[in-house]
Amino acid sequence: MSTILVLYDSKGGNTKRLAEALALGAREIGAKVSVQSVEKATVEDLVAADGIAAGSPVYFGSMSSAMKAFWDRSVTVREKLANKVGAAFVTAGHLAGGRETALLSVLQAMLMHEMVVIGDPIRLGGHYGVSCVGSPTEEDIEAARALGRRLAQVAARMCVP
Repeated sequence: MSTILVLYDSKGGNTKRLAEALALGAREIGAKVSVQSVEKATVEDLVAADGIAAGSPVYFGSMSSAMKAFWDRSVTVREKLANKVGAAFVTAGHLAGGRETALLSVLQAMLMHEMVVIGDPIRLGGHYGVSCVGSPTEEDIEAARALGRRLAQVAARMCVP
């Protein structure tokens, strides 16, 4: 069984809804899941997890300043995150609002920690992660659940007792 941290920043509730759906997907396959906002999470929460999903609203084509500040603080545990599995999800206010570049900004933070990053399942597109515009649709919720299942499965495979 893997331990998954779903970390999110959400101003209007859209990113939180995706976070909750992602957590549900991870739980469906037996993972122990913690869902935390960036305001309440600590960098030690990163260390305790086998897999980490980080979600943010899109701001100027990047992750939010609160999410960026959290990852900046994580420099204190940098060597402790190597080989953990990471995934990203974002919400945007406009179709061309920078969703892919925001996903990449989250994944870049994970790569700086030597994390192994995954994208969304190939049947959903097989790209950088899950994203939506505005309030998540049922299709967006299912995509987040699928990413949660995939994250938990890969993290369980990567866990070495």
